[in-house]
Amino acid sequence: MNWENFNTIAYRIINLAYINILWIVFSIVGLGVFGLFPATTAMFAITRKLIIGEKDFKIFPAFWKYFKQDFLKANGFGIFILITIYLLYFDFKFVEQSNNFQFLIPILLFILISFIVTLIFLFPVYSHFKLRFFQYIKQSFLIAITSPIELIAIAASALVIYFVMTIFPGAIPLFSGSVFAYISTILSFKAFNKINKKKIHSLKSIT
Repeated sequence: MNWENFNTIAYRIINLAYINILWIVFSIVGLGVFGLFPATTAMFAITRKLIIGEKDFKIFPAFWKYFKQDFLKANGFGIFILITIYLLYFDFKFVEQSNNFQFLIPILLFILISFIVTLIFLFPVYSHFKLRFFQYIKQSFLIAITSPIELIAIAASALVIYFVMTIFPGAIPLFSGSVFAYISTILSFKAFNKINKKKIHSLKSIT
């Protein structure tokens, strides 16, 4: 590895640490729940810029810009996510305590799995596409079910990051969120590219 490559990697690590700190700070400034989701969309937007090679931007002003402009929509996703989690928790509890509704367990498990795989792709999709509110959710689900390799890889990376952070908790303020955002965005790009190639191939077949 030459000095230039080492410098690039070191600079990228520093940027990811900085982005992670901003993610935590803006989540706290936004009163936790209300700050978490716009801070997360901003984090994914900035990591996307790093991945595609944008250079003429400063991280803090860009992060603040995305945080402000996506505040309402991101919290809309947050409300949707929290309500879904609550309803699923309530439904599972209800079914668990009632012997007459055990047949609903497979349906609830399907909904839970669908929710999780949609959530895995939601923020990369949001930072990459310009869609309407529920189209983000629909598109995230469709990409998830048509990209099983990338889906498994993102889920595996989340587990690896979790275990690494439990071993090295001091790294949590520096890399817990930004590293996952970076890896999942790269893997999501692969899923997006596969879908684009399939669309192009389909169009060629029609013509």
